[in-house]
Amino acid sequence: VQLQASGGGLVQAGGSLRLSCVVSGRTFDRYSVGWFRQIPGKEREFVAVRSWRTSTPSYADSVKGRFTISRDNAKSTVYLQMNSLKPEDTAVYYCAGSVSTGTTLYYRRAYYDWGQGTLVTVSS
Repeated sequence: VQLQASGGGLVQAGGSLRLSCVVSGRTFDRYSVGWFRQIPGKEREFVAVRSWRTSTPSYADSVKGRFTISRDNAKSTVYLQMNSLKPEDTAVYYCAGSVSTGTTLYYRRAYYDWGQGTLVTVSS
């Protein structure tokens, strides 16, 4: 299984970016994909997830109302639309995959497939 994340870059505060995560090597329609982010020296933290079982996404409180996760099963791709970006959103963003569902998806231990990360830098 491979996850290829892309779409990071440099943006000013208040701006937008859309990250993409393309999944290959397995059936996508029964595969949950989440986004995590990590600042150097800190733990990797949960950002958002779309479970394969439910159409209802879940978000970390810090991004609710600003980020939107969506999936295109035909393209085996999950997107993270990030609006109203803040300097504190600066991090390396990783997509990750799992066959799990439910609240376990808020935790790194639920995932065994990880993308390579894409850097998002938000300037003030």
